This record gives sequence, structure tokens and C-alpha cells, in this order.
Amino acid sequence: MKNLIFAVVLSSLPIASHATSVFGDNFNTDTIGLNKTTFNGGWTIASGTVDLIGPGLFDLLPGNGNYVDLDGSSGLSGTFDNQIPLAALTNYTLSFDLAGSQRGDSNTVNVIFGTTSQSYMLASSDPFSTYMLSFTTNGAANYQIFFKNNGGDNIGALLDNVNVSTGVSEVPIPAALPLMASALGIFGLSRRRKS
Repeated sequence: MKNLIFAVVLSSLPIASHATSVFGDNFNTDTIGLNKTTFNGGWTIASGTVDLIGPGLFDLLPGNGNYVDLDGSSGLSGTFDNQIPLAALTNYTLSFDLAGSQRGDSNTVNVIFGTTSQSYMLASSDPFSTYMLSFTTNGAANYQIFFKNNGGDNIGALLDNVNVSTGVSEVPIPAALPLMASALGIFGLSRRRKS
């Protein structure tokens, strides 16, 4: 009985992460500038522009290297997207850091990853926080990563550290707690019966 309880408790502990990155960009290899229309890493900008800011040019959140102002300085917010090859029937997770504009306005950013989409509302003073979107591919193909800041006032949300990974993610500890409590309850009942 003790071995069974021990196995149940062990099975409830967090599983180590085995995620593998298949794409990543922190924009630190790109040249800082306003109204950018080209980037390294396969990014394209359409229907407007974005700015690449950081050390030396509008470093609104120092210590983060280069990052993208999704509203550019042309008065027309561009779409910032990429196409990356992904394998068939595989679950992928897109993670990215978003921050508010740091300049007094709120922004909404629309994000598309493959077949999933989400809108994120950011207050001006929001610091960089990591967000995630996941989906499972149907077939092997190039899938879209898309960021679009709503608006066109030259002051947009900030984007950094875009990453796509696949694999087993860590099971959070709170999910394991009910199972551990059950195991301990069973152990307590078995001890009481033996007395």
C-alpha cells in the first residue's frame, strides 16, 4: 500500500519541460530605426510601418535591447508578420512579450498564430509581460505569425522576444495538489485501519 501511495504522490509532481524552440527573434540583430519596412528573420511589414526602438532611440523600457513599436511613425500602423514552416499534426506554442506604449495611451494588439487568434488590450504603463497562443497543425506547411496594433497615432504597443516551440510543457504545481491530497487521505485511512 505504501508503494502505491508513493507512486501516486510521485505521479502528481510537475513534469519537466521538454519544449524545443523552432523559431525565435529578439530583434537585437536588426538596425534600430523609424518607419521600418524590412527586418531580419523573415519578417514583413505591410499596409504601413513599425519602428524598431531601444538603446539610442526612444529606449522606453531600458534593459530590453531592441523592441518593436507596432504603430510606427508614419501615421499608419503596419502589419508585422512572418511565415514559418511547421510539421504536421504537432502542437506549437507562440510566446511573445508585449508592453504598453509607455507614452500615455492604451493599445489593442491583434495576434494570429496559425489557426488561432487573440486580441490583447494594454494600458500605457504596462511593462513587458509574456503571452502565449497554441494550436495544432493539420498538415506540414508555412504558418503565419501576425501582429497588428489597432490605431494609427504613431504610438503603439511594444513587442519583443517572439518564440515558437513544440513539446511537452511543465504541469503546474496547483494542478497536482488535489491528487496529492487524495493520496495522503488514502494513506491516512490505511494507517487508521491498521491501528
